[in-house]
Formats: sequence, C-alpha cells, structure tokens
Amino acid sequence: MTRALPRAHIHSSRLVRFLSENALLDAAPRTEDVGQRLGDWLDFRQAIALHGVLNPDHPAQAATPSHTPARTPALTPDALRQHVTRVRASLEQSILQGAPPGSGLTRIDMPPAELDEPIEPKTAFEPYRRFQAAHQRQMESVVRTLRAQVRSQLAKSTPALQQLATLDAAFENILSEREAMLLGKVSRLLEKRFAQGLKQHLKQHTDEAAPAHDKPLAWLMPIRQAMRTALLAELDARLQPTLGLVEAFHAQNAQEQ
Repeated sequence: MTRALPRAHIHSSRLVRFLSENALLDAAPRTEDVGQRLGDWLDFRQAIALHGVLNPDHPAQAATPSHTPARTPALTPDALRQHVTRVRASLEQSILQGAPPGSGLTRIDMPPAELDEPIEPKTAFEPYRRFQAAHQRQMESVVRTLRAQVRSQLAKSTPALQQLATLDAAFENILSEREAMLLGKVSRLLEKRFAQGLKQHLKQHTDEAAPAHDKPLAWLMPIRQAMRTALLAELDARLQPTLGLVEAFHAQNAQEQ
C-alpha cells in the first residue's frame, strides 16, 4: 500500500506547501519554539544589534530606519498598496510570460522545451539553473528596493510605525544571508527531480528503442511548470515582510480616521 504524502499545514507558506505537496520537502511539523529557532540563527553581534533596536536608549533611535531611500514623497496607504501590487504583478508576469514592456525588468526566457541531442545528463539542467538563478536575482533586487520604499513611508508616520520600520530593516540585514541560502536550495531540489525524469526517459529510449523524433516533452513539461510555480511561491515568500508593513500602515491609518 502506497503511503500518502505528508501535507503542509494550511497556515504554512505557499512555497513550503508547494515543496511538500510535490515530495520535495518533508512536511513534518516543527516542534521548536520560533523564538528559540531565531536565536539559533543569530550570532553574537547580530543579537546585540537586534537588542539595541528592540530596546533603544533614546526614542530618536527608533525614528530612523536604516537602508531606506532618502526624501521620498509621502504616499497614502492606498497608493502604497497599489504600488506594491503593480510591482508584484510585473514580477509574476516576468516569471510566467516574460517581463512586461515598460516594467524596467530584464526579460528572462525559459529554455526551449526540448533537449539537444545527444543528451548529456551532467549538463542538461544547466540552462534551467541559469533561468532559476536569474529570476531569483531579479526578485531579490526588486523586492529589496520595494521593501525599502515601504519602510521609508512608515518612517514618515507614527513613532510606532517608525520603530517597526527600523525593526524590519534590522531583520532584513540579519536574515538576508540565511534567506538566500535556503532559497538557493529550491533549485537543487528541482534539479534532482529533473535528473530523475531524465534518467527514466533515457532508460525508456534504451529499453524500448523509442523513435528519435519522440521529444522528452511528456516528462519535461511538468518540471518546467513546477519551476515557474516554485518561483511564484518564492516571490510570495519574499514579499511577506513588505506586505506586513503595508498592512500595518493601513491599520494605523484606519485607527486615525
């Protein structure tokens, strides 16, 4: 009897759900406390820096978030949300169909849906690795800039939102390296799936003497779609801190009205 694949919790991220539902990640629930896990990720200097943000010696320390653009015009909460939505839509279209005209994004095309003959298993995934890496670099750059723009808007608001912006900047600086390391593993997981499909395809051609015109689309197309789905899920994960800042900005504005 085939054992059912474990499913991620409904409240887990879109990326975690994708990886677990495609048997690329163990969906076993974590038992560690979130605070304890975060503490394990921080080194001594990072812990001191974070403590300083959470416990400022003077209120003025919480009023100026680091790494934000200077003198940006103030936006309303609705205008800020619309800006974030437009940037998100451009990145999504870039992943699915190519960068939209006027977006300022570099076009990154999916490799052709067939493999050059003779197929070399050790290098066959390389075009897809470059495709994934290019989109990840694009997302990282655009989302980092967008997140800084949102923080700059919070810095013009209430002291509580100013401190939130400062805290977000600190967390971004502390966790960005770990984020890049973890997200970099997604491509390697997809490469394993690609290698399995290619191995089965080559074996079938050897065993059954399949005709040369039989292109490997049957096994390759689902993997290509999985790559795009993984990138969309990664975009969702990268945007979560920014969306949280926007929601906090909206909530504060609603209280003031």
